[in-house]
Amino acid sequence: MEEYKQVILIRTDLKMSTGKKCAQSCHASVSASDLVRVKNKAVWKNWKNTGQKKVVLKIKNMEHLREIAKKLEAEKLNYFIISDAGLTQLTPGTTTAVGIGPVLSKEVDKITGDLQLL
Repeated sequence: MEEYKQVILIRTDLKMSTGKKCAQSCHASVSASDLVRVKNKAVWKNWKNTGQKKVVLKIKNMEHLREIAKKLEAEKLNYFIISDAGLTQLTPGTTTAVGIGPVLSKEVDKITGDLQLL
């Protein structure tokens, strides 16, 4: 059976608190999951029924995020970019995180496999 996972990318240049990073990760996970549930229910169900694997990885800055987004677009992988509401630590509209998938692990690993765990 093929393995599915969700990858969450968190910007490390913003100096968010641990709690803020966790909240942004959750926003990215739920939003990306909802997107895949609508666009490819079979993949979503498979991921949901096999433990909902997730990994949270570091990205350096907005430029790094854009580079990864271009690669995701080229591979036609579903992702969701999170912009902060600005109610606590950040300016409204600051891009904080990206949720990718769920998607086949082997597909997303081609793009994010060299990134470090958060």
